[in-house]
Order: sequence, then structure tokens, then C-alpha cells
Amino acid sequence: MDIIKPYSFIPKAVIEAQADNILKKVKAHRRRPLKNCDIAEAAADHFDLAIEWTDIKPDKEGEIAAMIIPTEKKIILNEDVKFLKDSQNSSLAKEGFKNSSLAHEIGHFVLHINQTAVSNFLDRINQGDSLETIQPFLCRTVDSSQRIEWQAQYFASCLLMAMSELEKAIKGRDLTKWGHLYAIADELGVTITNLRSRLESLHWIKVDKKVIYRGSNFPKRYPPQKIDRSDSERSNKP
Repeated sequence: MDIIKPYSFIPKAVIEAQADNILKKVKAHRRRPLKNCDIAEAAADHFDLAIEWTDIKPDKEGEIAAMIIPTEKKIILNEDVKFLKDSQNSSLAKEGFKNSSLAHEIGHFVLHINQTAVSNFLDRINQGDSLETIQPFLCRTVDSSQRIEWQAQYFASCLLMAMSELEKAIKGRDLTKWGHLYAIADELGVTITNLRSRLESLHWIKVDKKVIYRGSNFPKRYPPQKIDRSDSERSNKP
């Protein structure tokens, strides 16, 4: 039984439903409310996936943000990624980058790895069998056109920015103002790039030359509520 599944088309609605189902299970097994910034790590715990930070050297294709080693049930995050070392990136942006990388690898585990085969592999290893190791999935720091990479990243977006959480986060905020988007990204524990991509995929917004316009599926306005001063202060930040 192969550990890595062959590529197959998965509708966006199916990927989102899987992410929502996992999020519900994760929340159901917790005694305390789950903070948005902790979703990725909680999901890793749900699947008994270990998380390790180490220095991953770039290969011929460039930097590697993270990888998952299926047969060890381990996700490795690269502590030496330029994005994390760049002093211009805020701690919140770095946290968002970490969460996205982690959720992306969980997406591979859910969508592209045969979990039954992994369990069987580990059982045989524990019994003393010598088996061939499996190459890890590599998460690049640059956009990938590979279809499985798109699927994993879409899963990550749905897990970290579930519709229910997005609807809460946008209340009282103007999606056509960058400052409000930055505040939403901070609240959800994602990068501004992740949030923009999610909102554009939902057709809530469209961005042209750093100007945000309402998308074809722009959500109905929620009753206004008090806006955090930090939202207003960053309203012109591109």
C-alpha cells in the first residue's frame, strides 16, 4: 500500500469541508476555547504530528519553508528562512508565516498521504522490520504551480480562515481598507498575503495596483461596532 497518494482532482468545496470538519473535531476535544493563532498547532496535535524547528538548507529550487516526513509523523519548520530572520517583518507576520507553513503540511497529510499506510508502516518498524524511507513533502517559500501544492495551500487557508471565523473577524471593519485587513490578519494569526488570497478566492475583494475594491461576492455589511484605533492608524498601509 503506497504511503503517498497519486494526484487526483479535489473540488474546492470538498477541501473546505475537510478543513472545517477537522477544525470542529479539534475544538471539540479542547477544554478551553481555541485561539485563532493556535489552530495550526492544535491540528498537528490532533493528528499526533510532532513539530520540530531546524535549519533546512535550500536546494536547487530555492528555500524550503517546511517539510513533512510521513513515516515519522513529523513536520519540520525551517528556522533559517529569510522571512523569519528579516527584521522588517513584525512578530505577528512571522507568526502568520509559521502558522501557514504548518497548516500547509497538515494539508499534505490530510489530502495526499495515506494515513492507514503510515500506521501500518510504523507498526512494522516497531516490530523490527527494515523498510525504505519515504521522501518528505517540501513546502517552498515561493508560490508553486504544482496542483498538489495548491491543494495543500487551499486547505491551509480554509483551516486558518474558516468562514465562521472570517465572518466574526470582519464585523465592524471595512474590507476595502488595508489597515482593517492587517487587523483581521493579526486577529486570525495569518499573514496579510494569506488573508488577501483567501478573500480574493471568495470574491469578497479584488485588488488592482494596491487599491482594494469590492468583489462580486462582497459580504453584506454588518452592524457597525467600535473600531480599534490600530485599525484606523493603519488604514492607508498597502
